[in-house]
Amino acid sequence: MSLIEQLTSPAGLRRVLWADALSGSATTALHLALAGPLAAWLGLPAGLIHASGFALLLYVVLAGSLALQAAPSRAGLQLLVAGNFAWAVACVALLLGGALSPTPLGQAYLLVQALAVLVLAELQWMALRRQRTGAMA
Repeated sequence: MSLIEQLTSPAGLRRVLWADALSGSATTALHLALAGPLAAWLGLPAGLIHASGFALLLYVVLAGSLALQAAPSRAGLQLLVAGNFAWAVACVALLLGGALSPTPLGQAYLLVQALAVLVLAELQWMALRRQRTGAMA
């Protein structure tokens, strides 16, 4: 079984969901506790960083609750995937939009955030498709 097949299996999906919830928790804590210093380092508004921490808090609750389920709900997974894709788009928009001027560290932070959530979203999406294919068989 390939790594992708392992990560999109039911057990693998739960590991991906836990990784999503834990990484989201770390980012949430960082954004809520250190919005001021992060703003200076990243060249992003402290209000934006703080608000994103609260948004992530809701996301982490969803990811964690899905990770606890033996068979995560399709609707919950779809919402999580949409949230990950939206986060990636927002990161790229902040990076390329021109309204803000992130520092080089801020640019790297946004790029890493976008790539990380895209990988998580793709694995979750593949698991959803795999579930649908399995249900049709």
